[in-house]
This record gives sequence, C-alpha cells and structure tokens, in this order.
Amino acid sequence: MNIILGYIFTPLFHLYFGLLLLIFHPIQVIAHHVFGDQARKKVVDILNYHLVYGLRIMGCRIRFNGLEKIPQGRPIIIASNHQSLYDIPAIVHGFKKCYPKFVSKVELGKNLPSISYNLKHGKSALIDRKNGAQSVKEIFKLGKLIQQNNYAACIFPEGTRSKTGRVKKFMPAGINTLLRAAPDAIIVPFVIDGHSRMMYKGMFPLKFGEKISYTVLDPIEPKGKDTEALVADIQQLIKKELNQ
Repeated sequence: MNIILGYIFTPLFHLYFGLLLLIFHPIQVIAHHVFGDQARKKVVDILNYHLVYGLRIMGCRIRFNGLEKIPQGRPIIIASNHQSLYDIPAIVHGFKKCYPKFVSKVELGKNLPSISYNLKHGKSALIDRKNGAQSVKEIFKLGKLIQQNNYAACIFPEGTRSKTGRVKKFMPAGINTLLRAAPDAIIVPFVIDGHSRMMYKGMFPLKFGEKISYTVLDPIEPKGKDTEALVADIQQLIKKELNQ
C-alpha cells in the first residue's frame, strides 16, 4: 500500500515544495530590500518550517531530538551527515536561533528560487570544488563571520550526499579551516535519519510513511584536540546514532 501511496503523493509533494520556493522567493527579496537582513531571515525561517513539515504530505513522521543541547552565545560548527536536498530545511529550522550558514557548492548559488538567494545574501560559503584556493578562502571567510557574530556554520564533511544513507568518510579540511577562522567555535554533531530511505528510488517515487528524525548530539569542545582525530570521532558518533 505504501508503494501505491508513494506514486500518488510524490507529485503532490514535489508541487508543494516547488511552489513554496517560487512563492517565497519574491517575498524574501522584498523583505531584504525594504526591511533588511533580519526580515529576510524571518521569511527564510518560515519557508523552511513549511518545507520540513511539508514532508507530512508523504506520510512522514517527523521528530527533532536534542535541540535543547544547542549552545547559545558562541559560534557553532554544525557537522552533519548528508542524505538529500531535504537536509537543508531541517538544519535551517532546527538551528534558526543561530542564523545557520552553509558550506555549499557554488552551483547552488544560481538559478534556484529562494535557495540561491538565501545562500548568497545569507553569506554562506559557495565553494568551487575544482578550485582549492577559492574553497579555503570562502570557508575561512565564513569562519570569520561566525566568530564575529556567534552564528552557526553547517558543513557536510562527507562532501557529497550518501544515496544509501551509509555514512561516508568524513574529510577534516573544511572543519579545520573553520576552526582556524573561528577559534571560539564549538562543534555540534547533527544526525539526519530517514531521507535516504524515503528516496529509495531517487526523486520518484518517494517512499510513503517513512520515519524521519533529526538529532542534535552533545556539543564537542575542539580546543586542544587534533582535528583529524576529532572529525573521525564525530563520524563515529553519527554512525553510532544511525546504528551503522
């Protein structure tokens, strides 16, 4: 039955998702130009709330765990596993008090309603994976931004999405650069579970009735620790939470 429901409701969900991006794009632009960045952020927060809970169209049961563990009053580096494009709204919504920015590939900064505008004007790091120097420069600039404003920066140390949900090897370079630029930052591991199962056949059909969970693990103080060992430990903590 869930397979049949998946074929029925997937087009409705994609329509809902796409319309939200189209509708909120001009609202975001107007808010930014007329009322400033904080107004633009509020629009983005509302958009991502509806994107997250719109998964209920697919019969998803959505749960956030451990949000009370998110530190306040200092810069945060969110280290998350990466399963799908639906990861982003969950992070924006869950960490909304920290004004999260992203380390994202430069291609996402163009031609995507709402998403591209938010990445550029929200001052995320848009990196060219073929240009190492440019990538380091942009990530370092993001680190400086979170250090000065006590914002959050989200990075996916796997680099690319895991289609199967199995956590791939975490690379330490991005987190190392962020820590050099934001020495007061604390690392918050974030675990996404269920998106890859929902996308068992890609974008169509999506699986109906999947359990989706987003879990904040205990923050980790990185000062005085070797970055490579630290990142390896974070990978293991996330894998353990996923029972891998």
